[in-house]
Amino acid sequence: MIQPNLALISAQAEIVKAMAHPTRLMIIKVLSEREHCVCELTELAGVDMSTVSKHLSVLKSAGIVAIDKRGLMVFYRLVMPCTVNFMGCLESVIKARAQAQLELVK
Repeated sequence: MIQPNLALISAQAEIVKAMAHPTRLMIIKVLSEREHCVCELTELAGVDMSTVSKHLSVLKSAGIVAIDKRGLMVFYRLVMPCTVNFMGCLESVIKARAQAQLELVK
């Protein structure tokens, strides 16, 4: 039996935990298209700037996003593009489960 690398698994769990919020998933999705300033992300999320900043801090600490300061403006960009593939995988599973449920009621 192969012994799992517990340190690696723990590090992976921290990244998944950082993604585990609807607002953070939305931010990742938006940043997968292009970088955005905090003000744009605040508008898109529909919450106050301090809440968005806290979510961005979690994502930054996990290594999912990075910042670029330009004068007084702070821009965020996605530096872990594989998260988009992960979300695509989740979407496929959700659709398949929904289709299976529909088949049950036919």
